[in-house]
Amino acid sequence: MKRGLEFVDLKYKPKNTDLICLFRVEPAGKLKLKNVANTIALESSTGTWVDVSTEKRYVKDLRAKVFEIKGNFVKIAYPSDLFERGNAPNILSSIAGNIFGMKVIKNLRLEDIKIPKNILVGFKGPKYGIKGIRKFMKIKKRPLLGTIVKPKLGLRTADHAQVSYDAWVGGCDIVKDDENLSSQKFNIFEERAARTLEKANKAEEETGKKKAYLINITSETNEMLKRAQLVEDLGGKYVMIDIITSGFSALQTLREQNFKLAIHAHRAMHAAFTRNKKHGINMMVLADLCRLIGVDQLHIGTVVGKLEGSIEEVSELKEEIEKQRIKETKIRLSQNWWKIKPVLAVSSGGLHPGHVPYLI
Repeated sequence: MKRGLEFVDLKYKPKNTDLICLFRVEPAGKLKLKNVANTIALESSTGTWVDVSTEKRYVKDLRAKVFEIKGNFVKIAYPSDLFERGNAPNILSSIAGNIFGMKVIKNLRLEDIKIPKNILVGFKGPKYGIKGIRKFMKIKKRPLLGTIVKPKLGLRTADHAQVSYDAWVGGCDIVKDDENLSSQKFNIFEERAARTLEKANKAEEETGKKKAYLINITSETNEMLKRAQLVEDLGGKYVMIDIITSGFSALQTLREQNFKLAIHAHRAMHAAFTRNKKHGINMMVLADLCRLIGVDQLHIGTVVGKLEGSIEEVSELKEEIEKQRIKETKIRLSQNWWKIKPVLAVSSGGLHPGHVPYLI
């Protein structure tokens, strides 16, 4: 290899223990793609902007390797020893960190990741997954039907609980808080949890069917854990968390506590870095991390609702989180999830009954 391209080896065959990243790269100015790819691998693994005398041979063995360049797609293999076991934020700090701000790049998008088994085993994955949720909701085949309390903000606690009750007895299985309802003075969390779960129990008794309340516990991490404990103590089945605004550290902390609660993941703020098809992070990567850490349900878009997302994108997200094995394509990496359970895909955002035929 030429000096200056120490992180490029197009003859390298990835090991089954390597974490693989697929990037879409647009170099700045007239820079060559191979040189920019080298810089991406360098910055996201063991290298820096200047040669250092302290780099040992064993450090060089940990270098990420650019092993394939096709068009503007670049594949990079990362030795798994670069990452701390069971630390999702640590993985992101490398493969989705400083590289997005480098001057040599005009646009950079992390399209997909392939997580090896030796990294997967460091995470819990979903507690219930699809089968577990269907079991405790006693719904074997049909889609779960849910709604969100509206107006999303402003209702007082008693009215919020009544709207939820009306939805349950009207046929909904699930009622969910909206992403920005937490514990405002007009609807304090503790009172809302108690009153709305009481209404859920009443609706179950009257209808003879299971009802679930997805209460938003998003907050500072310690407060979030207190709220989750309260929901469990009150007999709740679910909690909801805004995974992006809370952060993957908070999400992982919640999952590691091993509550008996299913985790519903709302992706508010994701489009700030997933919507631009040239620069940022594909929602596919976030979905992979959510499954790895262990959410049980994840919003994936609707195609026909108020939020953006093509039918191809939404379908691929569903496949990514619900299937055990994913096949590789030109713009997608393969994945074997081994013992990590599937996540239930959720369509939500500007839907009405007339959209149902398009969703099923």
